[in-house]
Amino acid sequence: MFSQYSLLLIIIISLILLLEPIKIVGRRSHELSNNNKPDSSSLDSSYIEDLVTNLPGQPSVNFKHYAGHVTVNEKNGRALFYWFYECSIDPQDKPLVLWLNGGPGCSSVGYGATQEIGPFLVDFDGFGLQLNPYSWNKEANLLFLESPIGVGFSYSNTSGDYHIIGDDFTANDTYTFLHKWLLKFPSYKKRPFYIAGESYAGKYVPELAEVIVDKNKDPSLFIDLRGILLGNPETCDAEDWKGLVDYAWSHAVISDETHKTISDTCNFHSDDTWSNQTCSEAVDEVLKQYKEIDIYSLYTSVCIRDTATTQQQTTQVLFDTKSKMMPRIMGGYDPCLDDYTSSYYNRLDVQKALHVISDGQHLKNWSICNMTIFGSWSDSKESVLPIYHKLINAGLKIWVYSGDTDGRVPVLSTRYSLSALGLPITAKWRPWYHQKQVGGWVEEYKGLTFATFRGAGHAVPTFKPSESLAFFTSFLNGQSLPFQRI
Repeated sequence: MFSQYSLLLIIIISLILLLEPIKIVGRRSHELSNNNKPDSSSLDSSYIEDLVTNLPGQPSVNFKHYAGHVTVNEKNGRALFYWFYECSIDPQDKPLVLWLNGGPGCSSVGYGATQEIGPFLVDFDGFGLQLNPYSWNKEANLLFLESPIGVGFSYSNTSGDYHIIGDDFTANDTYTFLHKWLLKFPSYKKRPFYIAGESYAGKYVPELAEVIVDKNKDPSLFIDLRGILLGNPETCDAEDWKGLVDYAWSHAVISDETHKTISDTCNFHSDDTWSNQTCSEAVDEVLKQYKEIDIYSLYTSVCIRDTATTQQQTTQVLFDTKSKMMPRIMGGYDPCLDDYTSSYYNRLDVQKALHVISDGQHLKNWSICNMTIFGSWSDSKESVLPIYHKLINAGLKIWVYSGDTDGRVPVLSTRYSLSALGLPITAKWRPWYHQKQVGGWVEEYKGLTFATFRGAGHAVPTFKPSESLAFFTSFLNGQSLPFQRI
């Protein structure tokens, strides 16, 4: 009897000794995860090499984030820079959202990630970061991409690539990036996927969505795209320009005489519009008046710091309307925030932490917008409205929103564009509410929802962060915006 009990005791002790290291390892892995350190049991080597662990000025967080380059063309040495934040709550159950900023030529890291919807906002001194309490990574896994090459930290080793950059080039490179990124992060391959963006991304986003819809006919390339979200988007050149002029007049930026001259002489649907000198000079007058204020936010102060160069460069491009080509206006938001962001990303320690450079490499020159790309864009679709129809017919949901104090892509431009779609209305124009206050107005169409943000400029989440997060949550959940004060 004694020997049987002894044998049983030995077996129990052996099991305890075998299991205890497993408990310790599991507990230690959890602790490392909370400190944003790699857990080699759950990550492959490509995950680990992109994990960000020592970002200067970063507050303590309970989620992981990754940054680095993905090569999209081996032969030409073309690589795009990304920054990915896991959702702060149950990331394994949340969708994946790709965010793109516009320009063309502006950084999604500089704008979207650290001025708008990301978890870290750059401090006003440019030396640290603060937590964004309204980050969209509370609801989704967020992927920010600097695209095309030449934007931010994205690059090509082939100089000829920079001469062919345009809409189609960008859409195809971004699509290649997505597939290669999903190889690095295979757990997201079958997640619900959404694309979001603002300004010139009003063209990037539907163009990329169209590529995905077309390529999804091959099951091996399938990406579970569910919908797109567009903020103050460039949509149709003719309607965008008409809306810009009408908005400037209705908000007392230009005179009755200037507005009448444009109405009489400018046909924005015509290819000959910009060869009409009277029309061109009248449009220049609109842009001249906007030079005195912030076109991206009519009622806020302009940045008067000596280093605020982006807005100065932008206005130089604004006035070049004498050619036969349709003039292009930079899409971004440029008070002093741009200066603080530039200071942060041009630090050696920051670039090392984000895996932009390694020991011994030289500091990269990062700018929030690449004016060379902006000025030499090779192709731009006049309208993406036909793509809207295609995406709606493919079963995707489209939500469009507009900050109503933006003069760059004003709410009128978007209303004119959406009206041209001719979609049937399913829920009439009404106010929507956030925390018992009117957040804006909303109208629902078959396959599309349009909402305004009351008092917001071009980069809506910068101006209305709480409302934007609530709006984003409704979008992901497929819920109508609140129609009463609750």
